[in-house]
Amino acid sequence: MTSVSIKKKGRKPMQRDIVFPIANGIFLCILMFVTLYPVINTVAISFNDGIDAVRGGIGLWPRKFSTEAYNSLLSDKLTWNAFGISVARTVITTLLNLLFTSMLAFALSRKEFVFRKFITLAVVLTMYVNAGLIPNYLLISKTLKLSKTFWVYIIPTMFSCFNMIVIRTYITGLPEALVESARIDGANDMRIFWQIIFPLCMPVLATVALFVAVGSWNQWFDTQLYNGGKKYLHTLQYLLKMKLATSMNTANAANASVDALASQAAAKTTPVTIRCAITVVSALPILVVYPFLQRYFVTGMVLGGVKG
Repeated sequence: MTSVSIKKKGRKPMQRDIVFPIANGIFLCILMFVTLYPVINTVAISFNDGIDAVRGGIGLWPRKFSTEAYNSLLSDKLTWNAFGISVARTVITTLLNLLFTSMLAFALSRKEFVFRKFITLAVVLTMYVNAGLIPNYLLISKTLKLSKTFWVYIIPTMFSCFNMIVIRTYITGLPEALVESARIDGANDMRIFWQIIFPLCMPVLATVALFVAVGSWNQWFDTQLYNGGKKYLHTLQYLLKMKLATSMNTANAANASVDALASQAAAKTTPVTIRCAITVVSALPILVVYPFLQRYFVTGMVLGGVKG
């Protein structure tokens, strides 16, 4: 009796060990489907015939396959010019932001730096006190005269206070013995930064680079504010926004005009497919870059948030 009761009691932990992985796997599969369904549905609608997409009911696969929405977007030379502007803006902004932000973060992480607390306070105050849109516009457009130039995308974004705090927190968590040994060998601050600190900061720098790159790629308001009248300086996000507004105006005109409706039917594009195609085109570059930075992103967020 005793052995039988022990066997019966011993089955419960084994059953729990089996049930939990199964339940957890089912839950994660459902969560994955719920997360991926909007993305796959957007791609399916973007490759669907425009007039047919208005009916709705499209799931994970196009009902009437068509590439007219992408042809409408990619056939315009302005689209490729805007793509080049966005790529150049994202790359230059990311590199310069990492350079200047990490250099200041290293300087403010040194305890022997006399004005460390004062500069840190002055920089952090900018996160809480903002002059507003109009003073910023007057400063950038009138004082710095950056309006209607490519540099309006670069110079105002070369430094980030939040990113500086993240990088400085990571640097303060590095062993101080590395810096002390380098000083004993005669290395100056610049050599210590480039040959010791900078290589060790790759995880947090990759995290910050992802933040800056995504923010720069998705930005469109500064184009509307400063370079709206210069088509050759339009970014991809702003151009796609304007194309979406144009397609919406065409659809509204089609409701009041038979000729406009016929022209829209001939084009086989509607605001529904244009909007989905715009979403895919604008998100694709970031989706391609993110997997290469994912491992650094996770490590940088953990270490930069805990150390210090």
